[in-house]
Amino acid sequence: MNRNDLYLKSPKIHGLYAILPELTNTDELINKTQQVLVGGAKVIQYRNKSTNRQLQKHQAGLLLQLCKYHGIPLIINDYLDLTLEIDADGLHIGRDDFAIADARKFLGNDKILGASCYDDLNLAIHAESQGVDYVAFGSFFPSKTKSNTVPVSVDFIRNARQQINIPIVGIGGIQCHHVSTLIDSGCDAIAVCNDLFAIDQTKAKAAEFTQIFTTRI
Repeated sequence: MNRNDLYLKSPKIHGLYAILPELTNTDELINKTQQVLVGGAKVIQYRNKSTNRQLQKHQAGLLLQLCKYHGIPLIINDYLDLTLEIDADGLHIGRDDFAIADARKFLGNDKILGASCYDDLNLAIHAESQGVDYVAFGSFFPSKTKSNTVPVSVDFIRNARQQINIPIVGIGGIQCHHVSTLIDSGCDAIAVCNDLFAIDQTKAKAAEFTQIFTTRI
């Protein structure tokens, strides 16, 4: 059993959760993903809703090979059919995508399933009861990736941590100087897109995020 298989037997979501930018340049996408993996990212999410299915499948397939080499899971955002087609490691869904129970039925028990819960604790509690492996809350700060977000506070996460047993992912406008506070509030992982990929030094920035988690454990 290789490192990736061992990880997926116990899909603990923790550390830097990198959400990839929507790029049509596949070489650039792979290069940036390689940088965050070397920098210490523990989860990669492929999210591209602005291109055609042929390119989505091509990019996701290459990303899966790269992630397997590093022993890190690749999560597909929203597209259950693409997840199944390339045999990705997991799926992330939003409130309006799929019923959680249906997604779990199609994925089986060996795949990672995550759900966006925004600022809705009841939704997160229901998602946990339906078999998700982690829930994501946010936005904590103004996001340059999404404009239609709802605000979430650190106190909200403290309350959620007392009622939820699965990993919590914080998302939305997060920068390095926010991370320690979010970890202390109860976040197991921090999802980041813009602060990783809108700069040239992606590997160094990923390593900076990763180091914060290392010093907090």
